[in-house]
Amino acid sequence: MSVPNVLTIAGSDPSGGAGVQADLKTFGALGAYGCAVLTSLTAQSTKGVTGVHHVPAGFVREQVETLVDDVELAATKIGMLGSAEVVAVVGELVCRGGLGEVVLDPVMVSTAGSRLLDEDAVEGVRALLPVVDLVTPNTAEAAVLLGLTPHAAARDLDEMHRHAQALLDLGAARVLLKGGHVAGDESVDLLVDGTGVRELSARRVPTRHTHGTGCTLSSAIAALRPRGDAWAETVAQAKDWLTGALTHADELSVGHAAGPVHHHWALWPRG
Repeated sequence: MSVPNVLTIAGSDPSGGAGVQADLKTFGALGAYGCAVLTSLTAQSTKGVTGVHHVPAGFVREQVETLVDDVELAATKIGMLGSAEVVAVVGELVCRGGLGEVVLDPVMVSTAGSRLLDEDAVEGVRALLPVVDLVTPNTAEAAVLLGLTPHAAARDLDEMHRHAQALLDLGAARVLLKGGHVAGDESVDLLVDGTGVRELSARRVPTRHTHGTGCTLSSAIAALRPRGDAWAETVAQAKDWLTGALTHADELSVGHAAGPVHHHWALWPRG
């Protein structure tokens, strides 16, 4: 395929900064054709989430099966799944194949603190680790996947190394543990697999407009993965592109709180 077809299975964000909307913007900005399956509807703005409505698991299955019957997918990004029933269905579909290489962003709680995954679904997300190609938790999500509380999230690079290795021990093929919430002049992520650990550093961009950063990074990896580069190169390219999106975030004026990153920073003209 000259233009790869890439799927997002995730929730909707009406503000456009996260979820399916952010994923589709990212796919297009990075040269992939975006397809989307909705798992949840949210009522949210830059100020936070006020409501969540889950799509029935059977209809999530129908969306995916109908799409895969017609469209050849090179990669899939999985984001907000919402309920245990949807998690189980998506796990079955991943194992069945037809989704290309799969990047899992284990969305559990919004930055503002709103729960985006039912508590009884955490074990199901943990069971997805061995069947996807890459999982991209932040430090709080990694702690929850390890059976800890979000307050036990890694606070420094040494703890991040331990938590990333522990996720590998749960069966994950590759882990990108994101260090954006760990203090420091640079944002350091860890890419860990069976061959070792790679530290990926980027300057910390001084902006409050970081809404959807995790969604955007995982979808950027999925969009770039069909180029055929090694995983480390793909992740590094996605992180560099995200740094640009953060750098130009202040050019947008969306809402009154933490706004989105600028998904089209490299495409839109500037005066």
